[in-house]
Amino acid sequence: MSLLAALPPSEAYQVAGSGALPSAFAVSELATASFAAVGHELGRFMQATSLVSLPPKAMVDHRLASLWFGYSFKPEGWDMPSLWDPIAGDYRGADGWIRLHTNLPHHRKAALKVLATEGDRAAVTQAIKSWSVSNLETDIVAQGGVAAAMRSRAEWLDHPQGRAVTRDPLIGWHGPRRITLRDRPQARADRPLAGLRVLDMTRVLAGPVSTRTLAGFGADVLRIDPPGWDEPGVIPDISLGKRCAYLDLKTPAGLEKLQELLAQADVFVHGYRPGALDALGLTKEVRDTVAPNRVEVTLDAYGWQGPWATRRGFDSLVQMSAGIADAGRVWAGADKPTPLPVQALDHATGYLMAAAVLSALTEAASGHSIMDGRLSLARTAELLASLAKSGTGDPITAAEPGDYASRSEESGWGPGKRLNPALSVGEARMHWPVPASRLGTSDPTWQTT
Repeated sequence: MSLLAALPPSEAYQVAGSGALPSAFAVSELATASFAAVGHELGRFMQATSLVSLPPKAMVDHRLASLWFGYSFKPEGWDMPSLWDPIAGDYRGADGWIRLHTNLPHHRKAALKVLATEGDRAAVTQAIKSWSVSNLETDIVAQGGVAAAMRSRAEWLDHPQGRAVTRDPLIGWHGPRRITLRDRPQARADRPLAGLRVLDMTRVLAGPVSTRTLAGFGADVLRIDPPGWDEPGVIPDISLGKRCAYLDLKTPAGLEKLQELLAQADVFVHGYRPGALDALGLTKEVRDTVAPNRVEVTLDAYGWQGPWATRRGFDSLVQMSAGIADAGRVWAGADKPTPLPVQALDHATGYLMAAAVLSALTEAASGHSIMDGRLSLARTAELLASLAKSGTGDPITAAEPGDYASRSEESGWGPGKRLNPALSVGEARMHWPVPASRLGTSDPTWQTT
């Protein structure tokens, strides 16, 4: 089998543009390489499905790839809500720094319960001063919250979870099985994923980036969320090209509808921690029975083995845990955590997830067995740490007018400009006929063809 296991070699794609996001790490290089992984695997898939005779070489715009690692959407005449809860952020404890992630109400509640304090930043700052950051991290996690003490790279690599992550492959492939792909007569060399049904059950950034990418080449992406769910400050960026529906999976009717959608899906992308789908009644056995011909790719925060395999986490927390924020502090000569200039672990993992989907589809189209793909933010952090900085040219600090498409996008919140795509593969140029929409604005059904 030739399922994706690493980044493609540099000779497998072409790069235009220069510059680098300012960082201690090779963030722009990671951006270009992760886009290239998508392009390389898409080219292989196009050949395997007879859309082309030879796989076309991917073309990546280095500057635009770097910018897509930040926000891709700029509102016109209105403002997007803040990404962060007022008390989310970095705090100094008695023996170091800790980051609280409180964007979700139950995570905020857990942190405040452990700290036994009011929900304002001044009170939280004062309360944390007397805590050992490692103890506070442990107690917040035990309460059902999410937090991360800042560790150095050496401390992380010596930590039981850090050691476990270094043993994980970049993409773990598990459970070989044979599948039969549906015919998609609408697929063309310029729109190779047309008609591909992608069921998206991911949150925040990495998973949604992967499905946004597949939508850019024509996939029909249906995102499912619980009723009332929202991610202010994020959705206008990552719901591009998708239809978004609500389903209450805690009801028999909602779960039955989801299984109906899954049965008709070609691809299932999710971000549930180990055991979480089982709790919904969607065990591996059920998924294999309901949707035997699906491709399935998933992710978690801290890896798939080790003591933190089931721990909740986000990009900013993994940066603290894995020594990235501390290395940034040293590089910047700062006295506080210095994270990456963008949420690069999320974005890179998202593009690698899209590439993994395409790799599995290619194997299936070639008559080979496939496996389910697993990725993690922490393993992507190790990939980033292994890359050398090679970028030349001016620092990439912000998007300029010429980086955006000339035509406005009428999103579900108002008009705005979207970055020009960073990737093309032969005749296939990324574009999204469906503008970004609010969650819950579509019916939970597949498009008819």
